[in-house]
Amino acid sequence: MNKCLIPLFCFSVPHEITYFVGCFVNGTIDMQSEFDGEEILYINIQKKEIVFTVPTFIDTDPDFGRFLFCRNPPDSMIFPSREVEPGVENSLICFVNNFYPPSIKVSWTKNGVPVRRGVSVGDYSPNNDQTFRQFSTLTFTPSEGDIYSCTVEHPALETPKTRIWEVEFYNTDPSLGPVIYCGVGLGLGVMGITVGVFFIVKGQQYLVCR
Repeated sequence: MNKCLIPLFCFSVPHEITYFVGCFVNGTIDMQSEFDGEEILYINIQKKEIVFTVPTFIDTDPDFGRFLFCRNPPDSMIFPSREVEPGVENSLICFVNNFYPPSIKVSWTKNGVPVRRGVSVGDYSPNNDQTFRQFSTLTFTPSEGDIYSCTVEHPALETPKTRIWEVEFYNTDPSLGPVIYCGVGLGLGVMGITVGVFFIVKGQQYLVCR
């Protein structure tokens, strides 16, 4: 009699499915399967059919069960690929991570209007914990005040998850340069004078004591 163990995933405790194949001296063959030691089906060789010994509410397709019970909602974030400069083409990245099953839909908007041009979606990449990750990018030319959003839809989410990113520029006014340099120089000068006066006073005190 042969025995095979098949591991099952997505349970908080370990389980196993075992199937047996037996050949007897009278020429008959017996085949049956067990779940954690309990028989769930056997094969009737004469009638060439599978007979299930479990209630009908247990689905016979393991892939369906995996899809039904193993759902992990995705995390997402949105960020530019490099420093944002006015009028310079850039890319927004929507990073979606830690989701299962590998079935998501990513959509983009600009100022509330759906965007399809310049959008690309990468392949699903597996993580070590059997979840998946995926990148979606949007090519854009930044303009002050524009608002972009990335929306993710997934079977594990009751409602779509949306991340928002607004174009902002953080440029230092060039006219402030001389003022900054002058302030730094003045500060160093004052500090030098203070140190000089300190040593002069200490020197005079030393001479008086002698």
